[in-house]
Amino acid sequence: MFSDIGIPPYALALLSGFLFALGGQFQNIGVQHMEARTGTMLTIGSSAFCYWLAAPAMLNPEYFLYPAALIFVAIGFVRPALSANLSVAAIRHIGPTLTTTLAATSPLFGAAFGILILGEVLTWQIALGTFGILCAVLILSRRNKKIPASWPLWALALPVGAAMIRSFGHGFTKIGMEYIPDPYFASLVGFTVSFLLTSTLHLSKGGRTRVPFRTPAPYWFLAAGLLFGSAILSLNIALYNGSIVTVVPIVAASPIFSMLLSIIIFRREYLNLRIAVAVFMVVPSVILIALG
Repeated sequence: MFSDIGIPPYALALLSGFLFALGGQFQNIGVQHMEARTGTMLTIGSSAFCYWLAAPAMLNPEYFLYPAALIFVAIGFVRPALSANLSVAAIRHIGPTLTTTLAATSPLFGAAFGILILGEVLTWQIALGTFGILCAVLILSRRNKKIPASWPLWALALPVGAAMIRSFGHGFTKIGMEYIPDPYFASLVGFTVSFLLTSTLHLSKGGRTRVPFRTPAPYWFLAAGLLFGSAILSLNIALYNGSIVTVVPIVAASPIFSMLLSIIIFRREYLNLRIAVAVFMVVPSVILIALG
C-alpha cells in the first residue's frame, strides 16, 4: 500500500528531512533532563509501537518467511539502535544544528556504497559535492583560540558515525526491498529489532536507569519517536521508488530545517558565522550530489 502513494521521491525525502530535524529538536529538549541512552530506548520504542498499531491493517505475515527479511533484521541491530545513540550523544555535546549538519555527510557514504556495492559511477558533481561537505566538516572542526570551546573535538565523530551507519542502512534497505517490496515491513522489522536490543540493555542495568515519567523529559523522547518513525517510513518509500544518490542527499538537507526551527520556533541555539557558513556549504553540496 505504501509503496505506491503517488508522491514523488524528492517530496518524500524533503518531508523525511524535516521530520528528522523536528525530532532532533524534541530530543534536544529531553536530553537536557534525562539520561541519553534511556531516552533513545523510549524514542525507538515509541516508533516500534506506532508501527505495530498499524500491523492489523498493514502487515503481511508471509514476509517474515522470506530470507530477505534477515536483511532488515541485521539493519535493526545498527539502525536506529546504534545510530540513534550516537545522534543523541551528539545532540548533548554539540547541539541539534551541528549534529544535523555533520549528519549531512551521509551522501559521502552513500556514494561509497553505490560505487563499491551497486557499481555506480562517481561523477564530477558527486565528487565536488562530497568535497564541499568535507570542507564544511573542517570548518566546524576549526577552533577559535580566543573563544573557549563549548564542546569537545572528538564529539564531531558521533554524528559522522551515525551518518555512516544510516547511509549504509539505506543502501541495504533498498536491496532488501527488491525482494520484499514493502517499505512498511522494512521499517517495522528494523525498529522492532532495535527496540528489543535497546530495551534489553536497559533492563540489564536494573534500577540504575529508571525512567522519570513524572517529568516532561520522557514524553519529548516519545514524541521524537513518532516523528522519527514517520521520517523512516517516508524515507523508505522514497528509496523504494527512487535512487540512493537522489534521496539521501535531499534528506541531508535537514540542517536547514533544524536551523530554521532553532531560530524561529525554539529560539535557544546561538548560530555564529562559522556554523552558518558550514550549513550553507552543505546545501549546494548535496544538491550537486543529487544532480550527479
